[in-house]
Amino acid sequence: MLIRLLRTYAAPYRTQLVGVVVLQLISVIAMLYLPSLNADIIDNGVTKGDIGYIWTTGLWMLLVSGVQILASFSSVYLGAQAAMGAGRDIRAALVHRVGGFSAREVGLFGAPSLITRNTNDVQQVQLLIVMSVSLLVMAPIMCIGGIVMSLRQALGLSWILLIAVPVLVLIMTLIISRMVPGFRRMQARIDVVNRVLREQITGIRVVRAFVRERQETERFGVANTELTEASLFVGRLSALMFPAVMLVSNLTSVAVLWFGGHSINNGSMQIGSLTAMIQYIMYILMAVTMASFLGMIAPRAAVSAERISAVLDTESSVVPPSAPQGFKGDPGSVDIAFAEFKFPGADKPVLEGIRFRVEPGQTTAVVGSTGAGKTTLVNLIPRLIDATGGAVYVGGTDVRHIDLEVLRSQIGLVPQRAYLFSGTVADNLRYGKPEATEDEMWQALEIAQAADFVRAMPQGLDTPMAQGGTTVSGGQRQRLAIARALVRRPRIYLFDDCFSALDVATDARVREALRPEVTNAAVITVAQRISTVREADQIVVLEDGAMVGLGTHESLVRDCAEYRGIVESQYSPEEAAR
Repeated sequence: MLIRLLRTYAAPYRTQLVGVVVLQLISVIAMLYLPSLNADIIDNGVTKGDIGYIWTTGLWMLLVSGVQILASFSSVYLGAQAAMGAGRDIRAALVHRVGGFSAREVGLFGAPSLITRNTNDVQQVQLLIVMSVSLLVMAPIMCIGGIVMSLRQALGLSWILLIAVPVLVLIMTLIISRMVPGFRRMQARIDVVNRVLREQITGIRVVRAFVRERQETERFGVANTELTEASLFVGRLSALMFPAVMLVSNLTSVAVLWFGGHSINNGSMQIGSLTAMIQYIMYILMAVTMASFLGMIAPRAAVSAERISAVLDTESSVVPPSAPQGFKGDPGSVDIAFAEFKFPGADKPVLEGIRFRVEPGQTTAVVGSTGAGKTTLVNLIPRLIDATGGAVYVGGTDVRHIDLEVLRSQIGLVPQRAYLFSGTVADNLRYGKPEATEDEMWQALEIAQAADFVRAMPQGLDTPMAQGGTTVSGGQRQRLAIARALVRRPRIYLFDDCFSALDVATDARVREALRPEVTNAAVITVAQRISTVREADQIVVLEDGAMVGLGTHESLVRDCAEYRGIVESQYSPEEAAR
């Protein structure tokens, strides 16, 4: 997964990556050349007292050092540019993919996990790219070059490297192999912490109302402790890595000094060569250490890449049509033809055999008990989910054959839970129609019975709104959501129990003001109050996902026992009969 992800999203930056390889090669060659120059200064300059040779070679060392610094700086710059660009592209791809998900796919992953995958997981892949372009290129060149140069200086001490390098590689392999499952647990527990924290912040008022602060604190504490334990497990392995590297490095240096000293004593090696040999051995071990550091990052990035790829590889159940069709008739008509919806693996459909038609200018109400499938039915029309049986037609065309943007441009949806975005009141009202004028917005607010409280706000339409619309009451938030749909002037209005937060009087005023505004549009209203639906042209009664009644208020009271039961739960027998 990691290789495939990098191959896909790092490919556009191959020019920068090739530049990194070239610059790293120059940098490492310069780095490996410096100990040889230093050995020459000692052997040919210091020991012989040749000041001119020392100056000449020293200046040459400065020049080589300057080249190394410039090459290193440039390679880091290009590498960071490639890594940040790839990270940006991965995030954009994730957002695009998630934006096309239906409610089914979003529920499969969960919002907290999707947030973690788009932030923390992408950061891990970015970090790997940054480290790879700097360490993955440098480490093998430095290791191989260091071995070659050290053998040139002292072939007789090469056996030390044949012992030290394999021992160091073995230690790194053992440590890294245990870190992979640790990182996998760690990422999963980050998801849990995000989920618990998100639930507690979103539901803070419920937590306080039910005096559950202590229990929620304990629940977060459990999730936090599990994440801490997973992090400590990985951290202990990481902490073990560097002492092991230092131990092998120091023992190797001691061995080189010990056996190199004997070689100098018997005249088979010069002091400068020993100095260079020590430096090259440090380079070799440094290269192995850098590779091990990359190996420490790679397992976590691999886990993150798996999680990212899982999202990118998931196809939405709502697939755009390959050959979109236009509306065959008036786009303000809706025809539900034996629609069915069933979740994968479920024993029973949520909806089954639903059939009714809504003409332009007609109002259809949908009622039923909790869990009857009312919201699911509404979600079938704009293709927030797709019917698993039957069909839904808008303008005489199956919605699965209409371009999603074209379809949804004809629909104004007011969800059961009104949601406002951060910005101003005007920003929210223009959400479905960016070019809407102030007159259009005020007209929509008047119809939604929201104009009075918006005028009373400090800055009117320019008043800032908090995320989710938490700066206004639930009823005000609902009326602003209704106004947002009205600004769009769609051909189909879907009101998903959006009048529930309004008092009876405001509900009646909103419906009265709406009536002349929707004469050319199809209106489908989900509601619990009989007072909200009794004037509808037709009422659909749902029970356990099946349609048990269709007709006017009067006919359903007479012929539909389920509807009559709902009416009698809200009215006296005498009122229900009227």
